[in-house]
Amino acid sequence: SSSCSAKRSSPSPSSLQPPDISASGSPRWAKSYDICICHSEGDLELVEELVSYLEGQPQRFRCFLQLRDGAAGGAVVSELCRAVQSSHCWVLLITPAFLRDPWCRYQMHQALAEAPLANGRTIPVLKDVDRREYPRELRNIYYISMVLKESSFRQIRDAVTYCECPVGSLGSD
Repeated sequence: SSSCSAKRSSPSPSSLQPPDISASGSPRWAKSYDICICHSEGDLELVEELVSYLEGQPQRFRCFLQLRDGAAGGAVVSELCRAVQSSHCWVLLITPAFLRDPWCRYQMHQALAEAPLANGRTIPVLKDVDRREYPRELRNIYYISMVLKESSFRQIRDAVTYCECPVGSLGSD
């Protein structure tokens, strides 16, 4: 049996067992970070809460947070590119401030360039943004709508957990 396995006997979500992403053979260990969170500076407080939640999970997710983890003296653009390339998946926190900020758009495009077909590695999260404002570049990717913070944090955690285990390595038990 593969180190990443999920029960697929029934289409009901309750029958799915989360993959074992802590196993040494898990794809997550091929990268320095599990998650790179792209966000607007105005959303930093919410992002810090999300990072605290994810890093406190039993999976001990390794999050890249630019202000905390960027190399001092490093060029911001170079550090972003390094973070995107060194992360297994990307959470895009799309808020009105994100949509107005050209730097956020740049971050989004870097994440999309790293995994053009997404394959579950790009996780858009909409907060206080109408569906009609959802970026055209992401229209082929399902998003998480953040209404209740705690519930959304769990959805993000679950999406990252499944992102860590590529579909091709999911085996039936």
